[in-house]
Amino acid sequence: MELKTLDYAVADGIARITLNRPAELNTMNGDFWPEMVQVFKAIEHDMAVRCVIIASTGRHFTAGLDLKWAGQNAAATRSGDLGRQREAFRRHVKELQDSFNVIDNCRVPVIAVCQGGCIGGGVDLVTACDLRIATADAYFTIQEINVAIVADVGTLQRIPFLLPQGLVRELAYTGRKFPAAEAAKWGFVNRVEDSHEAALAAAEGLAKEICAKSPLAITGIKQVLNYGRDHTVADGLEYVAVWNAGMLQGDDMGEAVKAQMARQSATFQNLKA
Repeated sequence: MELKTLDYAVADGIARITLNRPAELNTMNGDFWPEMVQVFKAIEHDMAVRCVIIASTGRHFTAGLDLKWAGQNAAATRSGDLGRQREAFRRHVKELQDSFNVIDNCRVPVIAVCQGGCIGGGVDLVTACDLRIATADAYFTIQEINVAIVADVGTLQRIPFLLPQGLVRELAYTGRKFPAAEAAKWGFVNRVEDSHEAALAAAEGLAKEICAKSPLAITGIKQVLNYGRDHTVADGLEYVAVWNAGMLQGDDMGEAVKAQMARQSATFQNLKA
């Protein structure tokens, strides 16, 4: 797989995606968006993958959208009929949204490791992840208001499920920095580590713990949690009842119970491709 903005590797059941443009503050240019879809498509077809870590390089996780690229892209659509211009722009935004929808919809848990600034599109990215680990110097900014844009790639849709409404609106209306210590206080990040190396190690430890669990149960938990987020409690209860009625016919529960009784670690087969 040939990638320009990301590094991608799989080992020991963990897929590692690394933003690799530190000199450009890992801004999201035209190559970034389709590459994110590409790597998650690879993950969906690799049943050996049981967890994903998204990390970055350099001082900052990401400074968000590459404004130069965005400006050039916008200028290219400003010709012809106005209605057709706007319809083309709508499709463009939907394509960008897909680059983070693939994270949210991934069958396995995704852990984000953030150092320094996680700005604008970075918040869209990490709110699509299951878990977030930050360095002590990390901060999050819904930057779009500072450039007179309504955030449109997922932050405003997902962050209300992660933070209280009053705080969400303050962050979205002001564009202020949301530092790691405050983010941890509100549960937005799962833990804060002193250094980038420590944060990466914490993510590795968490990913290995997840990888040791039944992959069938893990994917079921994620499916049920996401479904419940987007539906009523009654809908969610019906969904999990149907899910378990189908999926508990496998061997994993029996293997897990035997391992518990013997005080041993269970070994689970990968999901079927």
